[in-house]
Amino acid sequence: MDKTNGMLTVFFDEPFWVGVFERTENGQLSAAKVTFGAEPKDSEVLEFALRHYYELRFSPAVVTKTKKTADNPKRRQRDAHKQTASAGIGTKSQQALKLMQEQNKTERKQLTKQQREAEKQRQFDLRQQKRREKHKGH
Repeated sequence: MDKTNGMLTVFFDEPFWVGVFERTENGQLSAAKVTFGAEPKDSEVLEFALRHYYELRFSPAVVTKTKKTADNPKRRQRDAHKQTASAGIGTKSQQALKLMQEQNKTERKQLTKQQREAEKQRQFDLRQQKRREKHKGH
């Protein structure tokens, strides 16, 4: 049976408030980071999650272990309280975000290299064309 879990952690990361969406599907964790700016209210966070969740760019999946949670409502409430008491984001989600950042960096490097090569080729072609124009004669 496929199981999907989602979690949102909002914390203050000097000087902005940041939200980290963690999504666990089939033992694969992926994360997305959102910067809120000023401290968001609960209603603003809920509205953001409802409106913009499908626009988020999640990181590539990282293998993780999922724990079976109890169906006891008191246990769930206790676990939720523990999670809200802890500060920061999990190391697995940090790894996922770091992987996403590195992928974006390599993509950006490739793109800028292609643009630089294209500009170099254009300049070369322009010089060659100028040279041919000079040798045509009058």
